[in-house]
Amino acid sequence: MKTQTLERMESNVRTYSRSFPVVFTKAQNARLTDENGREYIDFLAGAGTLNYGHNNPHLKQAMIDYLSSDGIVHGLDMWTAAKREYLETLEELIFKPRGLDYKVHLPGPTGTNAVEAAIRLARVAKGRHNIVTFTNGFHGVTMGALATTGNRKFREATGGIPTQGASFLPFDGYMGEHADTLDYFEKLLGDQSGGLDIPAGVIVETVQGEGGINVAGLDWLKRLESICREHDILLIVDDIQAGCGRTGKFFSFEHAGIKPDIVTNSKSLSGFGLPFAHVLIRPELDMWKPGQYNGTFRGFNLAMVTATAALKKYWSNDTFERDIQRKARIVEERFQKLATLLSENGMPATERGRGLMRGIDVVSGDLADKITSEAFENGLIIETSGQGGEVVKCLCPLTITDEDLLEALDILEAAVKTVINR
Repeated sequence: MKTQTLERMESNVRTYSRSFPVVFTKAQNARLTDENGREYIDFLAGAGTLNYGHNNPHLKQAMIDYLSSDGIVHGLDMWTAAKREYLETLEELIFKPRGLDYKVHLPGPTGTNAVEAAIRLARVAKGRHNIVTFTNGFHGVTMGALATTGNRKFREATGGIPTQGASFLPFDGYMGEHADTLDYFEKLLGDQSGGLDIPAGVIVETVQGEGGINVAGLDWLKRLESICREHDILLIVDDIQAGCGRTGKFFSFEHAGIKPDIVTNSKSLSGFGLPFAHVLIRPELDMWKPGQYNGTFRGFNLAMVTATAALKKYWSNDTFERDIQRKARIVEERFQKLATLLSENGMPATERGRGLMRGIDVVSGDLADKITSEAFENGLIIETSGQGGEVVKCLCPLTITDEDLLEALDILEAAVKTVINR
């Protein structure tokens, strides 16, 4: 397997190729194949970008048909038939059944573009600068989004330029199982000497992906929404990794029955791995002036075509949603057993997550690396997350077959047992 050119020419900033140092050539659903013909089951799925699997045939055919008809691929923010069909489908299949009413801002192709637009709009709408964010949150690495991202590794990469405009508060569970961290938030909001500038908005992940699969309780999320309403603060839900079905609902906030003022989506939005992001905005908050926030690739029609196909294929009823939840119960049960096995062998571990966004916290990043490395040697691609890489993280395609799912879990179990017995 020839990797010399790749190692010589690609920047040191690369990450995943260090953990999975093979050259991949093709993929289908939950399986990747390297250039030697070896297959791997994918529990990474483009870090949550491939919820509908690799080369999904329904989405691929829609893309091929569109290209064959000379459909508009790039159109800035001009109106196209592809954009109209996407917005109509989004409204009919996603917004209306959930009682949601949003305008759609297309800011550019990535998640950090969406976060930048969301927090900037919150400031414009409320005339305040501060954005409240939470410990272990990850919202992107451009300067505005980075200011709301907790991990020191990313923040130190600015070369000493300070990140500004955000205040960090403890996420649900950060202070221990029995502490309600929103007590602290309410106390600060009501204290003239608390030092917290009244924020324009609060940005939150209902499940923190990069932060270690930290799950916000449903009551906690409801209370957060209530606090925001009471103090005229906009609630922004970052659904970039947790959205598009990952937690068992199309939007991760549906579990709590809340309705954010602003929502950011990206990753699996196109359904095919094509770059695509949008910001959903309550109509009265759409205070942008023409061209005030733009981007060259905000009109990537090919991604809208596959996104439309994904919505029609998987979200016209609740069948797919129920299947995600069924598979999630399988993963949850197996992860709980692995956590118990590790703990019984002197390696404290706990399982957590929501839907098919799950993890095993093994406390040690070194231990997590040993488990994932052993799994890779036996045909499973699975990554870690958390501040020290201590959480073994499942982000398998939502379309994974039961056979592949069970085989992957068997590989992971064998890897855990191997590491225990070393």
